[in-house]
Amino acid sequence: MFAMTSSRAPTKPATAPGRAARSDGDATRQHILDIAGLVFAERGYADATSKEICARAEVNMASVNYHFGSRGGLYEAVLVEAHHHLLQPEAMLAIAQAQGDPRDKLRAVLGRIVEHVTGPRAHWGSRVVVRELLSPTEHAPVLVHQAIAPKAKILLGIASDILGLPMTHPGLQRALFFMMSPCLAMLMLPREVRTGVLPAIATDAEALLDDLLTYVLAGFEAIARRYRD
Repeated sequence: MFAMTSSRAPTKPATAPGRAARSDGDATRQHILDIAGLVFAERGYADATSKEICARAEVNMASVNYHFGSRGGLYEAVLVEAHHHLLQPEAMLAIAQAQGDPRDKLRAVLGRIVEHVTGPRAHWGSRVVVRELLSPTEHAPVLVHQAIAPKAKILLGIASDILGLPMTHPGLQRALFFMMSPCLAMLMLPREVRTGVLPAIATDAEALLDDLLTYVLAGFEAIARRYRD
């Protein structure tokens, strides 16, 4: 009904160019983000220049400003991307919401950190996060509020189920801090130490995860006994 004939070739839907443009734009944004991450990891925020980032990414500053607003906005996006590479919030939430023993959920989360630490190639994300934690910039609140805090809340929920303490309990919050400390230490440890001085850290990921979980759960149980008694 209402069919019309024409000698002209069919035209593409009006929305197609917009979708293609957004797809290309997303690819460009991610490319800039990855190159900037490498530069910030190598030089730190203070010494990384927009000129070098643009040259290595083969883009101009107008493109950086279009996607990120400024060099500072680019760095903030890199910080969030870096932390999400270590622990993806969607994956963590899926683990936390699944049925099962909370200890198994904790193992799954810690396993992602161990996999990153013992992997054959280091991603720039860990170096960027470590640099920011050791020498915070004015952009540190973005890392805290957009990346660390949401994932800490998920971990608090898992730890709460294990310890039987509410998420607001000071003992539980301290326990979570004690759990994350060795994870941060593994990320900060130079690869040469992991491979040359303490090779057991890098050679058997499954054993490292088993020992880490044993260490963490023993501490959790001690904290739980203290506050339940």
